[in-house]
Amino acid sequence: MDKPIDTFWKTRLTDLKNTLDSNNFQAFVAENTDEAKKIVLEKIIPETAPRSISWGGSITFTATGLYDALKKRSDLTVLDTFEKKLSPEESLERRRQSLLVDLFITGSNAVTETGQLVNLDMIGNRIGGITFGPKHVIILAGRNKIVPDLDAAMFRIKNYAAPVNTMRLDKKTPCAKTSYCEECKSPDRICNTWTITEKSFPKGRVKVILINEDLGF
Repeated sequence: MDKPIDTFWKTRLTDLKNTLDSNNFQAFVAENTDEAKKIVLEKIIPETAPRSISWGGSITFTATGLYDALKKRSDLTVLDTFEKKLSPEESLERRRQSLLVDLFITGSNAVTETGQLVNLDMIGNRIGGITFGPKHVIILAGRNKIVPDLDAAMFRIKNYAAPVNTMRLDKKTPCAKTSYCEECKSPDRICNTWTITEKSFPKGRVKVILINEDLGF
């Protein structure tokens, strides 16, 4: 067989897409970040016709180029929660307002092979948007986020995604030094609220784009 690794991932991602669809998500498979960007700009946005848009923290989102493309759109009211010049109070308020937009874009810490989205947040604006508020949600997930089950998802998040994020954000937590979750009580702790999204309600509200690349944490 030529290119067995390509065949492996195409099979795995197609199976997961079908599982997500059966859980009432609207799922897509993209071969790379450029294709994921195209799906959002040329399919999802025209079909959902949002008037307002925002996003939650996601390295994968910025890697697709969607952040740069969308923040310049004059046809949309854009609530840019990544804007660096905001004061802490302004930043928090913008995150609160982002929960009422028509389209919310973010990533997922893990996606199980049974079609669950598993996430862990510090302040909760990202998982808040996934759960309720925005009319439509887009989840961007690289193939490295796929795990067998819920236990594997939680282990991955606590012992990989969270420590790497604390290092990225220069948080003063034990895991930033050890690379493992220490179940800390640090004021800088970013692991505060879990969500497990088993199904999308209403059907198709949450759209998941599985990207055939390793992306984000």
